[in-house]
Amino acid sequence: MSESIIQGKEPIYQRGIFTFSGSHLLNDLVTTGMVPALVVFYKNAFHLNYTQSTLVVLISYLTSSISQPLFGVFADRKPRAWLLSLGLFCSIMGLALTAIAPSFLWLLLFIAISGLGSGAFHPEASRATHLASGTNKSLAQAIFQVGGNSGQALGPLVVSLYIIHSGIHGLLWLIPVAILSLGLTGQILPWLNHKLESAKLDSKKQLKGNNNYVGAILLSCVIILRSWCQIGVVVFLPFYLHDLSIQQAEILSFVFVGAGALGTFFGGVFADRLGMKRLLVGSMLIATPFALVFPYVDGVWSVLVLLVFGFSVLSSFSVSVVFMQRMLPKNIGLASGLAIGFGVGAGGIGSVFMGKISDIFGVTTVFTILSILPLVGALIAVFLPNDRKEKKQVAL
Repeated sequence: MSESIIQGKEPIYQRGIFTFSGSHLLNDLVTTGMVPALVVFYKNAFHLNYTQSTLVVLISYLTSSISQPLFGVFADRKPRAWLLSLGLFCSIMGLALTAIAPSFLWLLLFIAISGLGSGAFHPEASRATHLASGTNKSLAQAIFQVGGNSGQALGPLVVSLYIIHSGIHGLLWLIPVAILSLGLTGQILPWLNHKLESAKLDSKKQLKGNNNYVGAILLSCVIILRSWCQIGVVVFLPFYLHDLSIQQAEILSFVFVGAGALGTFFGGVFADRLGMKRLLVGSMLIATPFALVFPYVDGVWSVLVLLVFGFSVLSSFSVSVVFMQRMLPKNIGLASGLAIGFGVGAGGIGSVFMGKISDIFGVTTVFTILSILPLVGALIAVFLPNDRKEKKQVAL
């Protein structure tokens, strides 16, 4: 019945994995991808200052980050496969409606709808990926997260190639995309419902291992710092590179997040060989010198530095999800909500904090702060449990 791309005791269900990865691409395209890139357009359209502009990102990420762990807890008690479809539909439709927002408050409301949709989507999608992964957890999560990171990377590109010419009203074309998304996710729901029922009957196998709450908190801190760095670069790059056009700056954002999508895949591929803790610490350490040097380079060098910076700092994205699931094996939905939702969503809080700093001290100060975040993340990651020792004790 299942198609296999990896031979093993329990092969990956190919149709499911790529459906979830594709839907993840769409969801993150219209949330973490396009929302930060649209800030400069919202700023001009509603005559906002930096703090108000980044409030758009805060609402998007806050509604998603707060709701994802809650949706995850509810999903652990009673999985709701239909939230996969409804969540994706709302995340796309919410952003589309910002095209006709009559005021700043309406803009925030529509952004909040999009964020809540993303919050409902992620725990179910991550759980579904877990069920479809067979014995290849890291690879499956890597494919799933590459979809999301690709959406994040394509967001600035879509804005630079389309919205910059069509204006905000061009977002209305996302309405048919939202409708089509129901077909994309709806066709996999029968399989997912069947797998969820099977998981109930085999719950003992799914609940091996004890929750490590201290490790989950430390890992959440690392994810938050990584998110602040990522979102900070995407939001403030157009303002920092003021000598470039908006289109050129958005393309550089695409380079940064696109390299991160590539890093996400390779991070997932090599995680089992290197160990998740080693990969987390190593990737953040490698990113540090490139983060520090970026403010002092330009031209081709800035592109090359962004490539390596994005590749390294985001290469632990899928690994951190699997690591969090290993920290909380009894609460897969909550683990996914923390790793993808709360941790990543906290980047929106960081962006508002950075926006206030920009209003007071200037954008250059923001990039100085962003450059040291990977190093702080690496130092915290050192204190995470050794996953290679625990691998034999905990079955995902």
